[in-house]
Amino acid sequence: MTHHILVVDDEPDIVALVVHHLVQEGYRVSTANSGPTALKAAHEQRPDLIVLDLMLPGMSGYDVLAELRKDEATREVGVILLTARRDEPDRIRGLTLGADDYLTKPFSPAEMVLRVQALLRRLGAPPMATGSTVVVGGLVIDRSAHQVLLDGKELNLTATEYKLLLTLIERRGRVQSRAQLLEAVWDAQPDIQTRTVDMHVLRLRSKLGEVGEMIETVRGFGYRFRATEHSGPHT
Repeated sequence: MTHHILVVDDEPDIVALVVHHLVQEGYRVSTANSGPTALKAAHEQRPDLIVLDLMLPGMSGYDVLAELRKDEATREVGVILLTARRDEPDRIRGLTLGADDYLTKPFSPAEMVLRVQALLRRLGAPPMATGSTVVVGGLVIDRSAHQVLLDGKELNLTATEYKLLLTLIERRGRVQSRAQLLEAVWDAQPDIQTRTVDMHVLRLRSKLGEVGEMIETVRGFGYRFRATEHSGPHT
């Protein structure tokens, strides 16, 4: 089935550029030029991925992203941010709100297509070790359902957060560099956007509560999910 991508930007030239290259790759593309129309389109059309500009009339891209992540119907849609701002705090804010990736204007159309392809692969990845669960304290990961429970309550994780958590737990006890995590989770080149890993780990820790303390920062290297005698796979 052809993937549907919603492109949200109020600059006609940018929209035309993005749409042209995505259509060339065989994607079905629709557009919106403001925050409110973007939310309306997201709910009515249910796209697989949204390319979202941050500077929008009516409602900022940040607010659109926050609304998407709050709503159960759209919380798992992939989001790639487009931003003209090169300041790190702006990118960090977007990642903290739940963006999966970002591109800074001006960007390479070829790189944009590669980012879209990588995120769609990640979102559509088949369940790993179907039929099995992983239990770590009060944390239960059902791989077949792509579901994470903490003390019996389902956690609201994005597809990227889920894959990051599963990767760290499957490799628990072993230090994972940011480059390794970018390759495993983001399907990206090792030298691209290591800050993305840090922000997703930070957000994942906050959602995991006390269990999040088991994701250890190994200074100068990366991250490690602490191995415990109670953690392990179950079938």
